[in-house]
Amino acid sequence: MHRRKLPIGIQTFREIREENHYYVDKTSFAWRLIEGGKYYFLSRPRRFGKSLFLDTLAEIFAGKEPLFRGLFIHDKWDWGIRYPVIRISFAEGRLESRTELDRRIRKLLLDNKRRLGVVCDDDSDIAGCFSDLIAGASHAHGQRAVVLVDEYDKPILDNIAKPEIAREMREGLRNLYSVIKGQDAHIRFAFLTGVSKFSKVSLFSGLNNLYDITLSAAYGSVCGYTDEDVDTVFAPELHGLDRQEIRSWYNGYRWLGEAVYNPFDLLLLFKEREFRPYWFETGTPTFLIDLLMRRRVFVPDLARLRTSADLLGRFDVDDIATEALLFQTGYITITGADQPVLGKWIYSLGFPNREVESCLNEALIPYLGLDAQKTLGNRLRILEALQEDDFATLRLLLNVLFDSIPHEWYRKNDIDRFEGFYASVFYSHLAALGLDIRVEDSNSRGQVDMAILSDDHVWIFEFKVVEDKAQGRALAQIKDKDYAAKYRAANRTVHLLGVEFSRQSRNIVSFEVESEGHIGS
Repeated sequence: MHRRKLPIGIQTFREIREENHYYVDKTSFAWRLIEGGKYYFLSRPRRFGKSLFLDTLAEIFAGKEPLFRGLFIHDKWDWGIRYPVIRISFAEGRLESRTELDRRIRKLLLDNKRRLGVVCDDDSDIAGCFSDLIAGASHAHGQRAVVLVDEYDKPILDNIAKPEIAREMREGLRNLYSVIKGQDAHIRFAFLTGVSKFSKVSLFSGLNNLYDITLSAAYGSVCGYTDEDVDTVFAPELHGLDRQEIRSWYNGYRWLGEAVYNPFDLLLLFKEREFRPYWFETGTPTFLIDLLMRRRVFVPDLARLRTSADLLGRFDVDDIATEALLFQTGYITITGADQPVLGKWIYSLGFPNREVESCLNEALIPYLGLDAQKTLGNRLRILEALQEDDFATLRLLLNVLFDSIPHEWYRKNDIDRFEGFYASVFYSHLAALGLDIRVEDSNSRGQVDMAILSDDHVWIFEFKVVEDKAQGRALAQIKDKDYAAKYRAANRTVHLLGVEFSRQSRNIVSFEVESEGHIGS
């Protein structure tokens, strides 16, 4: 098998094709989009290949036939027709005011005018200049224009923690995008991409003919790599890597279609030959973490959310649904869908993979009153205690964990209103280790609070909060409802752990363990 160059960080289709990089053929999606419609919108998280797909579309419309030899679209496209392509991207840099945004837009329009040989009547009028650009490009080149907008929402998202500035950015972008509908007669194709899905009313001002393919199963893998892509295109890179670990770490993103991998993660894995949270390390917005804690999100709930399609797609400066923000930024994904009422889809959401679950929980640890770096050693010792079935040490370490939360944190945070605080701390602490954790895993008689799975062991936890003294109800519930039944069939050693927390002492007052008939506490 012949190894090729890894296209790490490369978003230019020409470079990938001409310099012998690996390439996963996405031109079948491009062909389907071009043949099936005119105006499209796609939302995907950062570093998922949106910019590369947009560049691929640009080269198709520009008639660059040699680049597409051997690809799906090559014998289906008329390479003799070349369309003027207008490209607008807000991917570079950070804009922090309406003045900076307008200056950037004028620069982008000027670059397109020069390349396409178009003159605007008034360069100071952004909407008028964009309108002149579209119409002028169509007249000058004898074909209707193609409009491609990359990271259409970035100026807003970069300022989302400052609502006043974000609103100014929204108005500036609306001034630009509203031109598109009025120039319909001069447009052959338009495609807008971004991370979030802003309301058409708030941002596009009448551009209600955009076909949103974000949750179209047919386009679920338009960005990202599928299992088949990994096993075929990247087969030369798999030697020496555990294939199941690759899936566990990086697969699992779903937009109602086939699950996909984040390309950035996989390419860096193939380069470094080491499992690490490459995507997460590129930066998680502090705004996201702050929002989760301000809204008192019960951390384990992030692994088992349910929401409607309307809520999942609702996002605006003044109306940010927690589920929508997490989903659109890639920290949770669709794990299931059902239609309990005709025409009303309900989506189940959860973490896509081990990388996201582990790293997001680690990022949340400081907001639960703990120092993530200082508690790292304690977390590793907890893992060792689990692996060695040393439950006395496990209890001691968990007591140390809760003792390490400063009283000042309790004073500033009303934990009585924070449902599941103790379980959140416990779960985040363990999930940050990258363990295989199931939250509220169901059987026929109920839901266990938390189960941790390894190849040959499973630890089943039930948590209770009591006023002061231990009551022994946690372990009793595990046994009464036989939570272990589904795991015994898996030929694992099963450990039952009932944990009770005291509201008064703010720590564990009961830690009962039953393991294969041996009872300890």
